[in-house]
Amino acid sequence: MAVEATINLHKLVHGTTFKYRARKAIRRIKTFAKKMMHTHDVRIDPKLNKFVWSGGVKGIPFRARLRLDRKRSDDEEAKKSLYTVVSWVPVADYKKLITQKIEE
Repeated sequence: MAVEATINLHKLVHGTTFKYRARKAIRRIKTFAKKMMHTHDVRIDPKLNKFVWSGGVKGIPFRARLRLDRKRSDDEEAKKSLYTVVSWVPVADYKKLITQKIEE
């Protein structure tokens, strides 16, 4: 199962010291994914990481369109059988975008 959602990073890191803004944005994306997909193991795609860090440590983007994919773990010894992969979806404009479930 997959979900596409828009997250307002500007609101989530408001009041954070400039030195920690990008790091905190990544942490907040992970907590958002945990709540949406109900998994403890959340993995960030390198393209999303580059997008968040594109403006440096303090110049993060205001919003990001995310694709959250819940997958089954191949490792039989894993404690939890599911994990979430969070990837970035490039969009031209964030207006009138809604959260969508994508069945595969």
